[in-house]
Amino acid sequence: MTVQTAPSGPESEGNKLRRAVCPGSFDPITNGHLDIIARASKLYDVVHVAVMINQSKKGLFEIEERIELIRQVTADFGNVEVEAFHGLLVDFCKQRDIPAIVKGLRAVSDFDYELQMAQMNIGLSGVETLFVPTNPTYSFLSSSLVKEVAAWGGDVSHLVPPLVHTKLTERLAGGRPAS
Repeated sequence: MTVQTAPSGPESEGNKLRRAVCPGSFDPITNGHLDIIARASKLYDVVHVAVMINQSKKGLFEIEERIELIRQVTADFGNVEVEAFHGLLVDFCKQRDIPAIVKGLRAVSDFDYELQMAQMNIGLSGVETLFVPTNPTYSFLSSSLVKEVAAWGGDVSHLVPPLVHTKLTERLAGGRPAS
């Protein structure tokens, strides 16, 4: 006699996938970003990486390049979707039925700003924000700092994934200044 059981995981009918978003400019993605995305991917069924389009800023990498780099360095996670967004993050979340934003916190100064954003987001749309303390190894790390150090010839190979390091080195050797 065979006993059949109903599926009970996220794929079963009626169960919603647990979704979260990790937003940012990712110009370029760093090991700190990757650490937060990796940790979120263990907690959620689907992690959306939302690459912010800021038309008032000219990035070192075009939006499409950032998206492709992120897709490549997160491919092993198996549950990460990457796309660009423009506008309010809560609108991005509502359009995709994402109830949670995951943000890494490096220092108390990050908390002050991110708390205000979290309170605004929940007030606007009910989207929750989860704060993840950054791995101490990356507590000082930012894309801007990586670009600046790399532009001056400093070794940033331990701060970004190998593919990103290669692309960053190529881009800076091409004469385009880091912004």
